[in-house]
Amino acid sequence: MTKTAWVFPGQGSQAIGMGVDLLELPEAKTKFEQAEQILGWSVSAVCQSEEDKLSRTLYTQPCLYVVESILVDLMQAKGQQADLVAGHSLGEYVALYAAKAFDFESGLRLVKRRAELMDSASDGMMAAVIGFDREQLEQQIAQTADVVLANDNNAGQVVISGTPAGVEAVLSQIKAKRMVRLNVSGAFHSPLMAEAAAEFQQVLETVSFADARIPVLSNVEPTPAIAAAELKQRLVQQMTGSVRWREISLRLPEEGIGRVIEIGPGKVLTGLIKRTAPDLALENVSTAADLPS
Repeated sequence: MTKTAWVFPGQGSQAIGMGVDLLELPEAKTKFEQAEQILGWSVSAVCQSEEDKLSRTLYTQPCLYVVESILVDLMQAKGQQADLVAGHSLGEYVALYAAKAFDFESGLRLVKRRAELMDSASDGMMAAVIGFDREQLEQQIAQTADVVLANDNNAGQVVISGTPAGVEAVLSQIKAKRMVRLNVSGAFHSPLMAEAAAEFQQVLETVSFADARIPVLSNVEPTPAIAAAELKQRLVQQMTGSVRWREISLRLPEEGIGRVIEIGPGKVLTGLIKRTAPDLALENVSTAADLPS
């Protein structure tokens, strides 16, 4: 029997119109209504907004959480189960929801506060670097104050994060096929988020976690864990720590995983995994039409 992992994308995978096809389904409609009560605004309206509110962190993260969680519910209602779960940054919250570490409402309240804190963060920047010499990049980061490797996505794609001066200094000293300055409000997944992380930790302490029913690979520690206290502690570290997605991808076959299903909009994670673990069977569930019959 092939072991299956479910993975959940984070910020950057959002797309206008995502989740709209789910509005027809009664079980999904209930979740959208519940989300509106918690958030004070409509996820489906933002997902269809012409002004592209969806690309703003404040809205992106709750919208992704709600849409991906509904897809999880629909998968589980069809008797589908995962042997392992992981999520990229915000996606880790959906992974924890899928593993029953907390309920939908608790997760959304956490994501709402996380989005508010990250949206109000400033004084930082992030840049994606594609097609580069890893040794050269790591050397430059080590020599530059206030810059870290924020997302280690695969061998050929990373994101660096830090002060604008620091990030620009690193970019000016390396050779790469592409360098893309990201449209985000702060230096996410870096020590510059320490203040927001400390405030978020206080919020986390008010939410009770259960032991996960499925092992979770976390961004900051890509080893399987189910203990509630450990999963919560890893979330505390996630705001200032690096997203170690390349290591998560390598870990999947080590854990006996043969099939990976990316649940959520787009195909970013399956694309990243393909580069690192080419022998895995990859699938995507982005809409209700993609659900197994």
